Formats: sequence, C-alpha cells, structure tokens
Amino acid sequence: MSLALDKEGFLRHLSDWDKGVADQLADNAGIKLTEAHWEVIGLTRDYYQKHNIFPVNRVLIQRMREELGEDKGSSIYLMQLFTGKPRRFVAMISGLPKPTNCD
Repeated sequence: MSLALDKEGFLRHLSDWDKGVADQLADNAGIKLTEAHWEVIGLTRDYYQKHNIFPVNRVLIQRMREELGEDKGSSIYLMQLFTGKPRRFVAMISGLPKPTNCD
C-alpha cells in the first residue's frame, strides 16, 4: 500500500490512518509495535481528538501515569518505546501532525 506522506514521513491525510498504517509507519521508523506502544498511541490519539493538538511531553507523561500506572508514566519509559525522538515517533505512528517544537 502506498501512503501519502510528507517529506518527513508524517501522513498527509489524517483520515488515512488505521492500525495497518501505524504498523507500516512504525516499520519505516524501525520500531516493532507491542501492546505497550498501542497503549501510548491510544492515549495520544484520544488526547488529539479531544483537544485538536498533540500533547506536550509533560501532559503526555502525566496522562500515561494516570491511565497506565506509575511504572509507565515516565519520559524514560516513553524513550525506551519510541527511541531517541519519542514525540516525533509517537505522533508519526499515531497518524497525527508533526508536533510544534519537534525536530
């Protein structure tokens, strides 16, 4: 399947996203999605649908702590899942626009 991506690998059309697309975007980023990834993706997509913006790290970590527990509510945990650029990869794989202040 050919996806319409921008030059940085983000979906051009948010409506194109589904779990199969997420798997393909993760593969492109060298990430193998697990249930732990899906938990974060679900939280992020839910936040975006409610607020129409990608959560800043502090808010995302707080939501992870509240929804997933203390052991999963840290920036270290997020970096372990989504490598050295978690904000970029979480947004990309979640099918959301590139967050502001993101390299």
